This record gives sequence, C-alpha cells and structure tokens, in this order.
Amino acid sequence: MTTTIALITGANKGIGFATARQLGARGMIVLVGARDAARGREAERALRDGGANARFVPLDVTDEQSVAAAAKLVEQEYGHLDVLVNNAGIVRADGSALPSETTLGTLREVYETNVFGVVVLTNALLPLLGRAPAARIVNVSSEVGSIAVMTDPEGALFGLTSVPYPSSKAALNMVTAMYAKELRDTPIKVNAANPGYCATDLNHNSGFRTPEQGAEVSVHLATLPADGPSGLLWGYQMDAGGGYGVLPW
Repeated sequence: MTTTIALITGANKGIGFATARQLGARGMIVLVGARDAARGREAERALRDGGANARFVPLDVTDEQSVAAAAKLVEQEYGHLDVLVNNAGIVRADGSALPSETTLGTLREVYETNVFGVVVLTNALLPLLGRAPAARIVNVSSEVGSIAVMTDPEGALFGLTSVPYPSSKAALNMVTAMYAKELRDTPIKVNAANPGYCATDLNHNSGFRTPEQGAEVSVHLATLPADGPSGLLWGYQMDAGGGYGVLPW
C-alpha cells in the first residue's frame, strides 16, 4: 500500500498546524513546511506527540533555493506527493488601509508569499504530484479575494478597502482556476479554500472561527474523491449564514 504524503506550508502554527494535525489523524505523513526552524521542529514534536507521523521541512516559499531544496527532499525521501496545501500567507497594509495609501513595497511583500510563492512551489512539486494516483492541490484563499463578495453593498465585507491582502487572494483565485484548467484531464484536482475568519496570528486572534474549523475546509478539499470538483473557491459562507459551500470568484 502506497503511503500518502501531504506537504503543508506555514504548518508551524494556526490553520496550517491544525491542517497538518487533521491530515495526520487520517494516517498521512505530514510534512511541516516552515521558514523558522525552531518553530518547525516544535510543531513536528507537537504533532508527533499527538500521534501524527510528522516531519519538519525547511521551506521559505519566497526563496527559490529553499523551494528547490524542499522539492528535492520530498523526491529523495518519498518519491511522490499526494497533497499540497499552499497555506502560508501574510497580511500587510499601509496607513489606514485605503487604496490611495498603498505602497509598492507592501504589495511586493504580500504578493511574494501569497501569490508568487504558490506558483513557484506548485511548479517545483508538480512532477511529484503527477506520480501520485490522484493528487490534490489546495490553495488557502479567502472570501476577501472574491470580487463578488467584496463589492456587495449588503455584504459583511463591503467596508473593507485594503488592497494588498484582498487583491493577492483574488490573484490566488485566478492562479487556482488556471492550474485547474491545465490539469483538468489528469487525476489532480486544484481548488481554493476559504477557511473563514479564524482566530490566528494573522489577525491578532480576532477571528470568530477556530483554526481547527478553518482547517476542516483544506482537509475536505485535500481528500476529495475521484468524482470531486476542481477549480472552485469552496469553504465557509459568512454572508450565507454560515456552513460550507461554493463561493463566487
């Protein structure tokens, strides 16, 4: 029986850690991608103490050499990859977060992690994902990347005006759709996850959902059956009164 291997970026805390724990509970080997070695090893220990087969993988998605080294490690140690969860993400804003106050430096910093890093890592791992019987790629996005949601005057997010993070998630949604189109004739499924507003370091723990609840979305998409969908933004629907479902791009 082939061992199922899952790599989660930003897996040392928050939703990424909860995703690793839930996938580990399903019997997968979870590769804990993290930039900070100390935090990565601490997460590995915590996951192992909880019964998961976990391994820390040094990985900075903004560094091409780090990405190449991680891909080489996965190939040498496991020979394939079944699940890639592009979870790592950052939030930055300038001034009072108005579009007119946005700086180029902030845009570049956010896009390096939230968009460019996803493309670089996915491309580095696609050959290994292609060796799996039916690989799954999950890009952790957000409802703030949905233009339909953000421009609804009656919606809960209409007052949000920041450019860097929402636009990076809108870009990530398009990245997801394009990979799904390229891979539509393969067993690989590619979807974007909306975990909802979860209490994590990303928002100073102000969210009303838990990291474990947010992770449920990524785990669902990471374990889709053969007849499951591809090319969707799926997850928590705040404006629909809660619950899970497909969100508009």
